[in-house]
Amino acid sequence: MTAYEIIKKKRDNLELSYKEIFEFVNGYLRNDVSDYQVSAFLMAVFFNGMSDDETEALTKVMANSGEMLKLDSCFNNTVDKHSTGGVGDKTTLIVAPIVASLGCVVAKMSGRGLGFTGGTVDKLSSIPGYKVGLNIDEFLDIVKETNVSVVSQSEALTPADKKIYALRDVTATVDSVPLIASSIMSKKIATGSKSIVLDVKFGSGAFMKDKKRAEILAEKMLTIGKRFNRNMAAVLTNMDKPLGFAIGNNLEVIEAINLLKGEIIPDLYEECVTLASVMLNLSKQIPLDKAEELVENSIKSGAAFEKFREWIVAQGGDISYIDNVEKFEKAKYTAEILSEKTGYISEMDTEQIGICAGLLGAGRENYNDTVDYSAGIILDKKTGDFVNRKERLCRIFTNDKSVIQDIKDRYIKAISFSDKRPEINNPIYKIIF
Repeated sequence: MTAYEIIKKKRDNLELSYKEIFEFVNGYLRNDVSDYQVSAFLMAVFFNGMSDDETEALTKVMANSGEMLKLDSCFNNTVDKHSTGGVGDKTTLIVAPIVASLGCVVAKMSGRGLGFTGGTVDKLSSIPGYKVGLNIDEFLDIVKETNVSVVSQSEALTPADKKIYALRDVTATVDSVPLIASSIMSKKIATGSKSIVLDVKFGSGAFMKDKKRAEILAEKMLTIGKRFNRNMAAVLTNMDKPLGFAIGNNLEVIEAINLLKGEIIPDLYEECVTLASVMLNLSKQIPLDKAEELVENSIKSGAAFEKFREWIVAQGGDISYIDNVEKFEKAKYTAEILSEKTGYISEMDTEQIGICAGLLGAGRENYNDTVDYSAGIILDKKTGDFVNRKERLCRIFTNDKSVIQDIKDRYIKAISFSDKRPEINNPIYKIIF
């Protein structure tokens, strides 16, 4: 069947076979199928969707388009965690050493941040000396030594997904459940962990604003993973306010270190304990209540923090920064944003707050933009907190003095107030197995 016929079939909402999807995607990799033909195909999928069989086929074709790591044949109790992205989401820095300290293997490839959410690789890169660009052998050696390693995504994995995603990004077809699900799961399947926990975020600070659509996406990814014989779970988490109090690369590393040292940061702590407990449950078949007890003990005993130190050292990071966070680079300029009203914070436009952090230098609009590791925001007040007029809402950090007034104006507009304390949503909405 020709590319034209495959596009026409999808346009007419007819189901494609594995062979048709295989030929179309691999034709694109060989440059036998053009960008404009794939753009047409993506738009047809955007409007008509894909069946579970089609989504599984697309996932399989993209996963098999490059190298496949077989972690499960090298290690026991392999488990991966994927977040769909949120403002202040530094959970990987915390849950990876927790579960590694409890005998699980976390061999993770992560991406850089783009848009209003930060990337785990950027956060780790803010630790002087930490190497994110390891080859496969170096990566596996560190995993053997410490049970945990997080590196940047290998160029050898899922080249079809990379090429298709670049086109989705410029053709307004990113926001499609089957395309998102197959993109995420192709990378997870190619990486090779036996167990996968999905942190699917919804709300103003997530790509999925709507809870129902987030649940549909979670169910779609669970179905795909189970078809590939993976142990699967999804945790639906609320992103209507930033996670924790720090937004920005080394600021988030410092907050993660503080939590691992025992500081209680309520929403961040609850989310990390839940994610780590589900990871432990899936990979070692430990009941959730017992897993939660083990996770909390790992933090309280200092075992998780020691595993974090061990991991960072093994990957080249300067341990003196972990032991003394005052050494991290500080931004040249800092400013306070004060409340213009008295009342309870009733709502935060978390996406706009993430954009503010990006404009301060903490993020990037384009993949090749440079990130300022010291830039970002430290929140003083969040949804549900009472604030007096002229009381501090947050502090901002930047090396670009010219953006400060604009950020102040944007941040103030992102905060809504009420005379009554609003109902506070639990960060964990639902766990789906």
